[in-house]
Amino acid sequence: MASLAEQEYVPLREPDVQVDVVVIGAGPAGMAAATEASHQGLSVVLLDEQHAVGGQIYRQITQADANRQAILGPDYQKGSQIAQAFLSSGAQYWPNTAVWQLTRERRVHALRDGHVLSLQATAAVVVATGAMERPFPIPGWTLPGVMTAGAAQILMKSAGVVPQQAPVLAGCGPLLYLLAWQYLRAGVPIKAILDTAEAPRPGHARGHVGQMLAGWRDLAKGLGLLAAIRRHKVPHYRGVSGLAIQGETHAEQITFTADGQHHSLPASLILLHQGVVPNTQITWSLRAAHQWSEQQLCWHPQTDAWGQLDVPGIYVAGDGAAISGAQAAALQGRITGLGVASAAGKLDAAQRDTLAAPLIAALKKARQIRPFIDALYRPRDEHRIPADDVTVCRCEEVSAGRLREYVELGCTGPNQTKSFSRCGMGPCQGRQCGLTVTELIAGARNMPPAEVGYYRIRPPIKPITLAQLAEEAPHHG
Repeated sequence: MASLAEQEYVPLREPDVQVDVVVIGAGPAGMAAATEASHQGLSVVLLDEQHAVGGQIYRQITQADANRQAILGPDYQKGSQIAQAFLSSGAQYWPNTAVWQLTRERRVHALRDGHVLSLQATAAVVVATGAMERPFPIPGWTLPGVMTAGAAQILMKSAGVVPQQAPVLAGCGPLLYLLAWQYLRAGVPIKAILDTAEAPRPGHARGHVGQMLAGWRDLAKGLGLLAAIRRHKVPHYRGVSGLAIQGETHAEQITFTADGQHHSLPASLILLHQGVVPNTQITWSLRAAHQWSEQQLCWHPQTDAWGQLDVPGIYVAGDGAAISGAQAAALQGRITGLGVASAAGKLDAAQRDTLAAPLIAALKKARQIRPFIDALYRPRDEHRIPADDVTVCRCEEVSAGRLREYVELGCTGPNQTKSFSRCGMGPCQGRQCGLTVTELIAGARNMPPAEVGYYRIRPPIKPITLAQLAEEAPHHG
């Protein structure tokens, strides 16, 4: 059987082309949702920007050789089962396809190989765009030689590329230690790990005993990673604060405070990470309802039990709804697929609920440890809300100080500061600065982030040229 990437691609440019379900994103949630919806008798097309299934967490899972899979570990290998189930589901997969607009009427506009295409989902659209790394605005974070840990891991997964020099890993969150472990297994030495998570407060563990017991397998896995890293004698600093990167034209050293002492390490490659947050660009563009999570310090789209937004027929599955991890994302994708099938008349409510019951129970179990993880790796305020001289918007080179000045002039939210400074108007469209701007304004105005709001996201969600846009125009004139 031909691989999905090899399936014949026929551009859809007519306005009346229809399919039951369009899924956006081929990570665990998207693949699982597409598989379940297809099994329930719906026609499904899955669109994804990458050239093979897997998303970020299982990137290149169908192409990775045994050595790379061994380096990346058993959690990565679990993606093979999800991918193979999707491959045999009967759903169509269109790789190299970037969605640049989704309308409230479930019309999907996308770009593939330089050509526009348009699909109308008659039953549902499932947005499974996953997570993105949280911004880490500290002094020097824009210097060459500084990148995110997630980007470094993508290079290893997609091309087997690893650093030629020993990196410094700085920040907090499970990915930081997972990447360190993977690098060590690949023969890459680690110069140091700088953990910025605050030391647990007295009674912190007692408040999460039930979650810790429920998630003992995850805890054991994490302890195993730490033990493996210790065996390699990697310098490990805890409770790190005051991170700053120095260099004239590129990163040369990183300075920080740990255990009450100031430290300076020479470093030409620094990998930053302080957790991931939902990728909400599409849901914001739909004007769907969102809420601020004080536990995860980010925005979540509001959904019902099946993942449906307050926009009828549009669902969100996986980490794009709330950060829960790959296992939970796959379960949520299947649950959403059942919800879509029921709404489309393929299942009645009783059948849906019967099929969903074991999945919902497994999802609840998979999520039990999340509050403990969120509390343990809560990013420090100083690493989310920077000082005046730190760049916030990398695209337009807008500093935190300039934004605070605009707040003093009367700007009350991100959209007003955008008008004053162009912050959020660059190629990333606010992905790298949106959360920082919300929290910065909230701090300057002494009010909750929920009252400040977020950027008003408009299409195109992804870059498209005027010539490409004109190619589609005759079909909608």
